[in-house]
Amino acid sequence: MSAADLPDPTLAPGARHPRETRVLVGQTRAEEDFLDAFNMGRLHHGWLLTGPRGVGKATLAWRIARFLLTRPDDSGPGLFGEPDLPHSLDADPDHPALARITAGSEPGIFTLKRGPNEKETALSQDIRVDQVRKLKSFLHLSATEGGRRVVIVDAADELNIQAANALLKLLEEPPPRVTFLLIAHQPARLLPTIRSRCRELRLGTLSPEQMEAALAAAEDEGEPPELDHHALAALSGGSVGAAIRLINLEGMTRYANLIKLMATLPQLDRLGAIALAEGCAGKTNEARLDLTLGLVELFLARVARTGVAGAPMPQAAPGEAELLTRLSPDEQAAMKWARLHQTLGVRARHGRAVNLDPAALVMDIVLEITAAAA
Repeated sequence: MSAADLPDPTLAPGARHPRETRVLVGQTRAEEDFLDAFNMGRLHHGWLLTGPRGVGKATLAWRIARFLLTRPDDSGPGLFGEPDLPHSLDADPDHPALARITAGSEPGIFTLKRGPNEKETALSQDIRVDQVRKLKSFLHLSATEGGRRVVIVDAADELNIQAANALLKLLEEPPPRVTFLLIAHQPARLLPTIRSRCRELRLGTLSPEQMEAALAAAEDEGEPPELDHHALAALSGGSVGAAIRLINLEGMTRYANLIKLMATLPQLDRLGAIALAEGCAGKTNEARLDLTLGLVELFLARVARTGVAGAPMPQAAPGEAELLTRLSPDEQAAMKWARLHQTLGVRARHGRAVNLDPAALVMDIVLEITAAAA
């Protein structure tokens, strides 16, 4: 496999590229904060876009990039002599740069992201310093052309320490007319000095209604599936990226099947448990394994929460509310399930890290839940 054949690490499977998504749903506050700074002439050179994974940070970054690269350097006076200030981040649809941005060929944009590993057989686990060297070359060569330039770092919390220090030097002495947009799912992992040199734009999770609109904007062309967007928002935590993953891997159906299996507790349906575990075996089922472990962890969190606040509504699968209430009727039960949630979460991550047999790992977790239910 060559480097050109590797997947784009910034692209969620089944979703169109963020540079092609013109609509950003549910993040009006973040858009307004950036626009206010622009209109007041206080456009900072570094911006940190934070929030849960999949809520639109990359979409906002590309939306800002389109806005900056299609704005004239001097808007001139408006009709009554006042500055012609923009009221939104919508780009001029007739600007020639727009087609180049959509095609991924705009010379004024550089995306800093994970590249191939040393053997070029797979993506690197982090952003390495050689990728930052390419960024420096871009900044040097593009400086002679004038005009604004935009650097999108997706994602900044994937920088290794050498790459982070190299990027920090650029943020400390920013080149003229360059705007850095750093996407961070876990900003606490960034160097404090990087965070201190950026203004933060915080993005929040989406409501079910916003989720429906965002999915329509983010999904590839085609007939959208019929979905329970309230249940999807509950399982995805209001993240469009997580929702797309759930849709592509039939996560809604798998969670409903998990609820059916757990409804047999404390007399576990062993054949059902074996089917669940064996369905995660083999290299071709790694995505299914990760999804299953994530759904089990989510289930345990919802069980624990029920003992304190009641069953979450709306329920994410048929029969879920009744099951959660039966397993976690009070605060004492909630504490038990919360401890199990933490313990099994650590065990699942350890099992994945040391490549434990997937079927055995899933079966072990199911049996621990069964013991707790008894």
